[in-house]
This record gives sequence, structure tokens and C-alpha cells, in this order.
Amino acid sequence: MTSTTSSTDVIVIGSGIGGLTAAALLQERGISTLVLEKNRYPGGSCSSFERDGYRFDAGASVFYGFGANGSSGTLNLHTRIFRKLGVEVRTIPDPVQIHYHLPNGFTIAAGYDRKAFLEALCSKFPHEAYGIKNFYSELDEVYDILSSLPAGSLEDVTHLLSVGGRYPLKTVSLALKTFLSMGKRARRYLRDEELLHFIDIEAYSWAVQNAMATPLVNAGICLADRHFGGINYPVGGSGAIPAALCKGFEKFGGMLRYQAEVTEILLENGEARGVRLADGSEHFAKIVISNATIWDTFNRLVPDVRHRVENDRFLQAPSWFQLFLGVDASVIPAGFDVHHILVDDWKSYDTLGGTIYFSSPTILDPSLAPKGKHIVHAFVTDKVESWQHCKRGSGDYRAAKDEMAAAIIARTERILPGLSKAIEVKVLATPLTHQRYLNRHEGSYGPLLKAGQNVLQKPQNKTPIKNLFLTGDSTFPGQGVIAVTYSGVSCASYIARKFGKPLDELV
Repeated sequence: MTSTTSSTDVIVIGSGIGGLTAAALLQERGISTLVLEKNRYPGGSCSSFERDGYRFDAGASVFYGFGANGSSGTLNLHTRIFRKLGVEVRTIPDPVQIHYHLPNGFTIAAGYDRKAFLEALCSKFPHEAYGIKNFYSELDEVYDILSSLPAGSLEDVTHLLSVGGRYPLKTVSLALKTFLSMGKRARRYLRDEELLHFIDIEAYSWAVQNAMATPLVNAGICLADRHFGGINYPVGGSGAIPAALCKGFEKFGGMLRYQAEVTEILLENGEARGVRLADGSEHFAKIVISNATIWDTFNRLVPDVRHRVENDRFLQAPSWFQLFLGVDASVIPAGFDVHHILVDDWKSYDTLGGTIYFSSPTILDPSLAPKGKHIVHAFVTDKVESWQHCKRGSGDYRAAKDEMAAAIIARTERILPGLSKAIEVKVLATPLTHQRYLNRHEGSYGPLLKAGQNVLQKPQNKTPIKNLFLTGDSTFPGQGVIAVTYSGVSCASYIARKFGKPLDELV
């Protein structure tokens, strides 16, 4: 028999970072909010799990947004949000965003020190020095505009009028830059093909697209803020971020229910009225926020087929094959950087498995592993179709995982000789794992813009269904922890004003 509960102001489906951010900020304004999470833990792909004394990052490990005031303007959203919630997340500065290991023996560390990074790049391409400095200066200009504008919803007319009135020139300049791609701007200044490949991998490292398909605005955040706010790793691992958001949310009276899987968004007269859970219970609210992907929201949770989102509306980002390894500390040499990207051949860097992403967060936070041990987290792009011939948990499935892991480890030994013999704990995850645990359409990293699409064509928080909102990587500005955090702020800002309790500016 279906049971019902008393209504609340807002229901949030999923405790990913976008959903938790929106929930915490709304609850702080006195807007009663309920978060429903399928798993036993919060955070989605920005979470941690423990195995045999190791605490692994489930996904993200490169974090922006923790800069001090004055070093990254309003882009230091984590700093400002946690200050507003009255909770603390201790972090450790990481001097290098990514150390690249590329074809033809080209290696370079993209670090916090902007001058050192540009000098290293210019020394590799001295004939392109003028263009390099001009291209990266253009990214700085975008960053400068973004960092001076207060965060808020692009669908909130009051917010837009306020920002436009206070910063008219920067607002117009930013609007014009939304039509530009990172790749096209790079080709305005640069000609060397190998250097343009590097610009592509700078985009691909976080956008999973080449520079031509990457909006200049997004690049201005990720490739400029590393030199201002910098990269900072949360003490205790990535799970510290959702844990702090939950603490702030519950501090102001918010309710978070685990093992509460939403199976349907309830509609009445074309409006979202609540949700139904897997146990049959129904929960009602004035507003529903979905932190699921746009495909999961409209093709799985919304019963009205008129709102279906076709798969080809956006590019579908790949999923991941991940290796979580506990290793003897002796395999990590002194002075080794935390984050690395390995590319063997430029012809295949953007194909499935072509680029290896690699990190060892215990270099910064040894508490994540037993004494004398390190964590190695390596992953490559993959897709569900590659694994559908296997039954999850079967011998064939385990054998296929081990075979793929061995190939990735062998490639990684290019920078970590002896890695295969140093492994003491091994946990492997396929796209099927991501699909199962994260409830994501085909385990995908989310929808991507097609080349030539304006960044503002990314879905915003409002949807065609009244009182149903989206947050997370399906919405503007896109993928990445700091991007979905912005999405959560934007969503909360719009909804709070609807309730007549507008957010205070994050300071």
C-alpha cells in the first residue's frame, strides 16, 4: 500500500554536489528541503570509499574553488559557501594541476606558478612564444571577468539586471565571449601542430572534448584559476566536500534520507508535485530539483513521454574504467607530482582508453593509506557497450576487468616503473559500476555541447515542467566539481527568490 508523508518546500533528487549545494543554501534561507539519496553515502562521483585501510576518491581529485578571497574572486565558491554555512573543510595546496606526459617525449607540468608554466611552454615552442603568451592572456581576461561577477542564476531577471547595472562593460564582454571556442581562439595565435595538440589535451583533461568543442568561457575558469585560486585537495579525500555540505545542510534543519531511491517524479496538471520512491512511498513538495542527468530525469523519472530528451540532442560523454590501487610507497619516487596525464599517440588520445588519467593523492594526504603505502588512482574513458556481453560478477567479467587493468598498468609503468609488482590492493570499476551506483544514463560523464554550440545552449536550471528544476553536470556550466557547484548556487538563487527569500551574495 502506498504511503504518503507530509509535504516540504523543496525535494532534491540525489546528493551529488550540485544537489547538495542547492539544498544547503535553500535550507540556510529557511526553505525546508528534503534530499533523497539512493546510496548509503552522499556525493555521487565526488565521494570516497574505504577498502582494506585505504580511502579512495570515487571520481574527482582535482579541486578548484578553495582559494582565499582576493585570489580568485567569486570563483572560490567552496570557500564562500562553507563560510556561509559555518562549516570548515581543511585543504592542502597542490602546486601542480596536471603533469602531462605526451608523444615525442614532451613533458610539462601545468602548475600554480603561471610564469614558470609559460616559460616552460615557450622554451619547448620558442617560435610560438608571442602567441602562447597572448592566448593564455586571453584566458586570464575571461577569468578576470568571471571572478568579478557575483554568482547567481542566468534565468533570474532581477539578478541579471543587478549584475548588468553594476558591471555593464564586463557583462557585455562576457556575453560576447560565450560565442567563442577555446580552439578557435588558440588558432588565432598559434600555428605549430604539436602545440595545438597540447591545447587540445589541456581541454580534454577536464572537458573530455578537444579545444575546438570547448567553450572559451569554461577554459577561462579551469586553465586560469589554477594560477590564481589554485588546486587544493581536501584533507580526508573528496568525500570531505559532500560531508561538509551535509553538515551545513543539517545544521540549518535540512533532512537527508539515504537508501531512498526515487523512481518517479509525480506530476499533476503538468506540474511537478513530488516524487515516488522504490518502496512505494510518496513525498510532496512545492518544488522538485533533480540532480540526475537530463536523460535520467526526463526519460526515466518523468512519466510524460512528451518530455523525452533524445540521445542525440547533445553529445553523450563517455563513462570510465577505473583502477583503485593500494601500493607500496617505494614505487612513488621523491618529488613525484600528484596528478598526471599520459598520451601515447595523438591519433588516439580522444578515443576510448586513449588517454590515461592518473593521481596519487596520498602524496598530499598520507592519512588516506596505511603507513608506508600510497594510493594510485588511474582511469580511462570507456562505454557501457564494451561490457554488455559480460554478466556482472561472472568469471568472464572479472577476467575482462583484469585484462584491461593489466594493459593500463603496463602503460602507466612508463612513468612509474615497477608499479605492477607494488600493488597490494586492487579495486576495479567499469561503466556498469558507474551506471549501477550513480544511477547515471549508461554511466556517462553527462551531456556535452556539440562543436559550434554556444555555452548558453547548455540547459539551465528551469525545465519545461513547472516547478521542476535541474542541477548538476547536465546544466550550465557543465562537468566538474566547481561547475556543478555553480549550478547548485544558480538553482538555489532562482528558487530562493521565488520563495521571497533571496540569497545573500556569497562573500
